[in-house]
Amino acid sequence: MNHLPILYSFRRCPYAIRTRLAVKSSGIHVALREVVLANKPKEMLACSPKGTVPVLQLVDGTVIDESRDIIMWALEQSDPQSWLPNHVHDEKETLRLIDCNDYEFKLYLDKYKYADRFPEQSIEYYRQQAEVFLRQLEDKLHNNLYLLGNDISLADIAIFPFIRQFAHVDKNWFDQSEYKKLQKWLAYFLALPLFNDVMKKYPRWTDDQAVLAF
Repeated sequence: MNHLPILYSFRRCPYAIRTRLAVKSSGIHVALREVVLANKPKEMLACSPKGTVPVLQLVDGTVIDESRDIIMWALEQSDPQSWLPNHVHDEKETLRLIDCNDYEFKLYLDKYKYADRFPEQSIEYYRQQAEVFLRQLEDKLHNNLYLLGNDISLADIAIFPFIRQFAHVDKNWFDQSEYKKLQKWLAYFLALPLFNDVMKKYPRWTDDQAVLAF
């Protein structure tokens, strides 16, 4: 197993989920190390001192520790489902949506999910701020099955794990909300065999344990 790239991951982390989706879709085999973020292994910290997942260590020792970079590393080698954008416009819109997700929506998602840690505003306030992005996505889905058209793209794969996390904060609210297209879109990805494959539970990796092929 030493000849495989090593992927440090945490099952429920949305950044790690979207990375596993891309790696699994590409068909590239890696050695998965499932970690506990409250007790990060020294091997992962030696690779990436910032201590966040995912982290990919290539066979030659190169370290890639941003989910977007790992996704591109995988899909640029093999993209059998054609998730990467083919046109400049789609590429720009993909990057714009992912930026909005990662740098704006995620900020309010965290505060919504952990509202007791951010008493400066109410949970309703944080949800309303997050809804700015939800409305964008709902509009995108008004005439299309997916965010950039009628085929799944990188934008869908990179964003839906975060919408999943948002929906689970208050599932009753989300299910009764105005975002009917978004609900249907999310339900499709949650039922996707690829998603369920990458969400299998793996035992926590320890340094005396063989890595698991993924």
